[in-house]
Amino acid sequence: MFDNVCKFLAETFPSDLAQWLLGEPIALSELSPSELSLEPIRADSLILLQSEDIVLHLEFQTQPDAAIPFRMLDYWVRVYRRFPERTMRQVVIYLKESSSPLVKQTRFEKSQTSHQFQVIRLWEQPVDALLSVPGLLPFAVLGKTNDRPGLLQQIAVKINAIDDRRIQNSVAASTAILAGLLLEKELIRQMLRQDIMQESVIYQEILEEGIEKGREEGREEGREEGREEGERSLILRLLARKFGEFPSDLQTHINHLPVAELENLGEALLEFASLDDLTLWLQADQQNHKD
Repeated sequence: MFDNVCKFLAETFPSDLAQWLLGEPIALSELSPSELSLEPIRADSLILLQSEDIVLHLEFQTQPDAAIPFRMLDYWVRVYRRFPERTMRQVVIYLKESSSPLVKQTRFEKSQTSHQFQVIRLWEQPVDALLSVPGLLPFAVLGKTNDRPGLLQQIAVKINAIDDRRIQNSVAASTAILAGLLLEKELIRQMLRQDIMQESVIYQEILEEGIEKGREEGREEGREEGREEGERSLILRLLARKFGEFPSDLQTHINHLPVAELENLGEALLEFASLDDLTLWLQADQQNHKD
């Protein structure tokens, strides 16, 4: 979710990020990882922006990652192979405060190979620069402050002052999502207008992602339930064929067995000679669970 928001902001407000990270509002366009010669390691979190002279490689991280230094070297080589004439700037931006030494790593070193990149820890960044343009407002809430609720209130005022309704929607929704890393949802709802956020593209995208995830979980749950019901029905039919009618208390016991135990019973019943064997098996199974 946070990857999606950061990628959305970088692609929607590239000049604002260029002003912050490169010192000037260079016009940047998206560079697709598919243009590089090899398949990307993590296309979901990779952000590449380009102009005629520069490629800006961004990685937004919520958690420390020991693989970052090598990944930066790997992508530098890939981009250099494709665009040897362009300057490449690589920036890792950590969103959430961490005491891990990994968030301070700015270099990959192995034998005679050394590669350096820039690291920004947002919680150490003065917020003034982040409050200066709309595209950086969502990151400002994660900046250096002694009063984060007060900072969010300040950001909300600036968001309400944005004239373009589409930009206002996007910035509000992105701010709310990133603020969720540090602040309670109720506080965020109080300070940021829900109606504005709900109209934004990024809000709808994440909402749809959540709905689809829920659908998939529901489908998976349904498949598991169907498997269990099919297993139980098969066991009952086999027992009925082998012994005819059998006591309702045994059937009730079988109806409450989880799928793993049903599979075990399916193997065991092949050796049952009488209902007594079934009764003993169920009693032993029940005792095993008690123990």
